[in-house]
Amino acid sequence: MSDYPPELRYTRTHEWIGEDETGCCVVGITEYAQDQLGDVVFVELPDTGSTFDAGEDACVIESVKAASDIYCPVAGKVVEVNDALQTEPGLVNEDPYGSGWIFRLEPADVDEGSELMDSSEYRELCEDDSDEDDD
Repeated sequence: MSDYPPELRYTRTHEWIGEDETGCCVVGITEYAQDQLGDVVFVELPDTGSTFDAGEDACVIESVKAASDIYCPVAGKVVEVNDALQTEPGLVNEDPYGSGWIFRLEPADVDEGSELMDSSEYRELCEDDSDEDDD
C-alpha cells in the first residue's frame, strides 16, 4: 500500500513536489515510483543553478531494473541537490518523502503547479496503473 501525503502535489510521471519553509519547492519521486523501480543504485542529480521548464528532464535515477528520467514538476531554478544520494541512493527507497528528496527548486511562478494532482487524484492514478498491470 503506497503512501500519498496530502500536503504534496503529484505529477502523472510520479514525481512529488512540496513547499518548504523558505518558499522553495522540494522535489522527489513517489513511494509508488520507487516501488516500481526497485532498488535504486545511482542518482544523477541536476546541477545547482540549472533551470528547467515544467515537464523537462531534470535528472536520472538508475535502479536494478531500469534507468528512469525524473521530470521537473514546475519551471524553476535548482537551488540545492540532495548530495547524500551520491553515497546513499537507497534513501530514495527507504524514505522517498523525507531523506530521499532529490532537489530543491526556486519556482519561476509561485502559482504554477496548481494543475498538479492532489493526493486523492494521484491515488486514483496509481490504482488505475496497478489495475492495468494486473491485466
